[in-house]
Amino acid sequence: MTSPRKAGAKAKAAAVPRTLRYALDPHVLYRGDCLRVLRRMAPESVDVVVTSPPYNIGLGYRTYSDRMTETQYLDWMVAIAAELHRVLRPDGSFFLNIAGSSSQPWIPFELATRLRATFHLQNHISWIKSVSVDEDTFGHFKPVNSPRYLHRNHEHLFHLTRSGTVELRRLDIGVPYKDKSNIARRGHEQDRRCRGDTWFIPYETVQDKAQKFHHPGTFPVQLPRMCIRLHGRPGAVVLDPFMGTGTTLVAAHAEGARAIGIDLDTDYVNIARERLARMMNDTMK
Repeated sequence: MTSPRKAGAKAKAAAVPRTLRYALDPHVLYRGDCLRVLRRMAPESVDVVVTSPPYNIGLGYRTYSDRMTETQYLDWMVAIAAELHRVLRPDGSFFLNIAGSSSQPWIPFELATRLRATFHLQNHISWIKSVSVDEDTFGHFKPVNSPRYLHRNHEHLFHLTRSGTVELRRLDIGVPYKDKSNIARRGHEQDRRCRGDTWFIPYETVQDKAQKFHHPGTFPVQLPRMCIRLHGRPGAVVLDPFMGTGTTLVAAHAEGARAIGIDLDTDYVNIARERLARMMNDTMK
């Protein structure tokens, strides 16, 4: 007779699908549990990690339940971060996109504090999705129906590294000077300055969820492209352990990098494969 403990362990193991590997040379996609896949990866084999994990705020994913207890969620993310630290090269960059909600605002900060034992927080970037300047508004936001809260127009992008001393290609995502006299007056070689740690990257307008591949937590392709370009390693290996519909992989291909993506959901993995294959075919035309 099987004990309740063993039966529970078997049920849990059965709930995690076996890992499937798909090659789209030079990129690789995995359908499976990210911890299981990460533990099989070679140490110090990744240049850049760009990912947006579940936020644990009750979003409607197809396969994954976004409602752990806070302790369970933080412990899970710390375990994943330990594996990411292991597979990341000493001069690698880990860009972690995360947000809370109006009723659960502490999650990003609690996680960042827990990750302090594993990584250095080298930069804290604010991804601005919508901004109002004077009487004008740029970008899009999801309305909040509450008299207590403001609309949430930004998310966090934590730039984590193993040493805190990783050099970046800041001007590769830089912007032109407004006052051109600053170029010569300050001895700059080109009309380019650091963008800073506030990035305004709006979503494209969509009319229905199908245009977002029925995924509740996508980000614009420009966001991972800027992360990859900022890290600035030619032919980089880019990993997204929560790839969803493959936006980071599409960005990696566009930047001439080699992508590795992992996701638990079969449909999302198939969408990512289709998006990446379509982009690769368009590139060859």
